[in-house]
Amino acid sequence: MRLGVVFPQTEIGNDPGAVRAYAQAVEALGYDYLLAYEHVVGAHPERLRDLGREPPYTHTSPFHEPFVLFGFLAAVTSRLELTTGVLILPQRQTVLAAKQAAEVDVLSRGRLRLGVGLGWNPVEYEALAQNFRNRGRRVEEQVALLRLLWTQELVDFEGRYHRVRGAGINPLPVRRPIPVWMGGSAEPALRRMARIADGWISQLAPTPEAGAVVERVRGYVREAGRDPATFGVEGRLHFGSASREAWREAVGLWRRLGGTHLAVNTMRCGLRTPDDHIAAVAAFREAVRDVL
Repeated sequence: MRLGVVFPQTEIGNDPGAVRAYAQAVEALGYDYLLAYEHVVGAHPERLRDLGREPPYTHTSPFHEPFVLFGFLAAVTSRLELTTGVLILPQRQTVLAAKQAAEVDVLSRGRLRLGVGLGWNPVEYEALAQNFRNRGRRVEEQVALLRLLWTQELVDFEGRYHRVRGAGINPLPVRRPIPVWMGGSAEPALRRMARIADGWISQLAPTPEAGAVVERVRGYVREAGRDPATFGVEGRLHFGSASREAWREAVGLWRRLGGTHLAVNTMRCGLRTPDDHIAAVAAFREAVRDVL
């Protein structure tokens, strides 16, 4: 099982030295990957409440852009996998996203895992001139086109939402194709990822109840004619929610449930500085070292 950290987007600050120090510390501690959330813009909370949504993030929440961030981290780390968790793909131009992802994969020497999802914020879609209502239908076509662009020198593609004729990106990525994982928890999202994704980036905490959900998703993978052994499942553990012994139990349980990845999230735990986040992931790694 691979152990990762959630990049503390909203609390790390804007000092490049702190961002570098955090990533290098995570790598030195033996973590396998770093996962970053994405939001291009934030909305005023009243705007979202007018749409019937209580926002987890607003215009005051800072977010580093993942592709630019990963280009920087590719230069200051050597082993750490870089994962988007998740990139809101339908609000982005597909061919441009393919180009950016390929560039990160090249600069990191094959260390990108692209997690994609639909997002929840219609204000963000509006600001990026994309359709919020058909995002589920579009994402399937986007994933198919991404894989073609990453594996073929020239692409001819005619879909419902995209047309590419005699064109391709250069450079191509190191990994062809780049692994595409998907986020989401609604039934349509689970069935979609079982058909087309390489794995599931979930928000599941490592609990006995999570096992039933994981087995349901694996059932969907089988229904799609695929081997569940090749389909990754990532969970999420909140640093502030348990004791050191409970961390160990949770990691052991997630392994027994067949989870392939587990990311620890230190945001919203009252940590004040980047050094506090580094100390937290160091404490977690030491506590679970012998149960991985």
